[in-house]
Amino acid sequence: MSARELADSFTPAADEVAWARATTKTDQHLLALVVWLKCYRRLRYFPSLDEVPDAVVVHIRGLLELPESVVAEVDATRTAKRHREFVRARLGVKYDSAEVREIAESAIRAAAQSKDNPASLINVALEELVVQGKELPGYTALDKMVARVRAEVNGKVYADVAARMTGAQRAWLLHLLWVDPSTPRSEFDKLKAPAKAATIGKLKERLAHLAKLDAVGPTESWLTGVPPGKISHFAGEAKVTDAADMAKVGEDKRLTLLAGFIHVLRTSARDEVTEMFCKRMGVIHKKGRFRLEALREEHRIESERLLEVFGDVLAAAREAAEQDPDAPEPAVGPDAEDAVDETETAEPDPAGEETAELQAEEEAEAQAELARRTGALVLKALAGGGGVDRLSAAHEAVAAHHGNNYLPLCEQYYKSHRPTLFTLVDAIELEATSAERAVLDALEFVRAVRDAGRIAERIDETVLVERDGEEVVLTLDIDAFAGPLWKRTLRDRRRPGMLARRHLEVCVFSHLASELRSGDIAVVGSDSYANLHTQQMTWEECEPHIGTSASRRACQPTLRR
Repeated sequence: MSARELADSFTPAADEVAWARATTKTDQHLLALVVWLKCYRRLRYFPSLDEVPDAVVVHIRGLLELPESVVAEVDATRTAKRHREFVRARLGVKYDSAEVREIAESAIRAAAQSKDNPASLINVALEELVVQGKELPGYTALDKMVARVRAEVNGKVYADVAARMTGAQRAWLLHLLWVDPSTPRSEFDKLKAPAKAATIGKLKERLAHLAKLDAVGPTESWLTGVPPGKISHFAGEAKVTDAADMAKVGEDKRLTLLAGFIHVLRTSARDEVTEMFCKRMGVIHKKGRFRLEALREEHRIESERLLEVFGDVLAAAREAAEQDPDAPEPAVGPDAEDAVDETETAEPDPAGEETAELQAEEEAEAQAELARRTGALVLKALAGGGGVDRLSAAHEAVAAHHGNNYLPLCEQYYKSHRPTLFTLVDAIELEATSAERAVLDALEFVRAVRDAGRIAERIDETVLVERDGEEVVLTLDIDAFAGPLWKRTLRDRRRPGMLARRHLEVCVFSHLASELRSGDIAVVGSDSYANLHTQQMTWEECEPHIGTSASRRACQPTLRR
């Protein structure tokens, strides 16, 4: 024990020393009484004197200025009992074992509705007894009380959970404990296998695992009213118990432990497949960025060659113009407009009109000759660069990846993921955590038209689908969630109102992964991706725990927000 702890907790005050000296007749009894007084103040119960650390006894003996030969002990049971009564009387504590047991049992029973760990239940009883200023009973008494109350409370929970199951569901759960002689393993043991790396193959396996768990039954209905803490404890107990030991407990408890275990596995599986989905979408985008860099490197030489050809074209046009420097250039811009205005407002002159017509013909012939020479030289330059067809193809390949837009390249890596990702969104239930539902609406749109895409690479932004025997019009508003690069990737200027289907699917799944990470979209029945708003306390739940009116006024606006 530290010197500070000894000084703070086990240093008797002057009045306590005076009271102890007046109460006892020997140094031995004086030391024992003061040790018990300070230990009770610290522990709220009387420990055996031989259990008190030597450091405490030495510290108190030194402050009492007693010889080292004096030990903290009593010579008779009646003396010890009398000393305890002296301490209770000084501290104003009335020991009533029946009342203490009643308070402790009431606190344990209330806590056992939501807690299941025996140590936690004992701590609850201790805290309640300390708050009410009662002397603490022995640990053995509390341990036995916790075991009894916990068994009563859990027994009722086991019976309620088992009663909610049908006969077929009971049989299916119990069948999980059957050990196959050929393996020899049970399905119960196989369910404990952890998730593996987030590859597309492992994602498929985990989705099959989730479907298998969901087929067991509606665990959330079976466990209605059971607090999450108890469900986690039931699942933990089942996880560390093998099939043989599970068969030794009562059937109701066995079914409840299995239900809690399956429920926690279903929650974990949803977390796992959602996490894998987010990682796979991240990998798709990473590969798209790497591919863009590789294409840029591949097309770097081609870009330089196209620039050289463009320079040759400019040089050819300049050469054609230099061959006839006196050739008039066509009038463009404001000067041409002024000339037209002057012609329209001038007085008609037959001789002038004839002269103007001759000049116009000469200018047209000169311009035609310039265009012919320029065209011949340009075609020669293009032919030297490989020809118009080859240059056009090279230009399209290079220009396709300008602007740092790697998004069109993601589709080639998405193809192998497409069936699994649609299986994923069919297997989990998604909900928006706010009023913004643009991404969920877009997901509903792509799910509705996913089969139509087998024959059409482009789809209309408004489609007519059949749902529950009725035709429903779905309209996709990509402006509500997609950025400029995605819009450029999805839309085609030559086909207004049409969207690239595969790119649209990549876009929607990418935004879904982003919304799941940010918490704007939640997975129903998960833990890491759950809707946190539903887990917050309401003002009505918080109000009883707030003391003063000032703190209530300070907290109320925050809680409402």
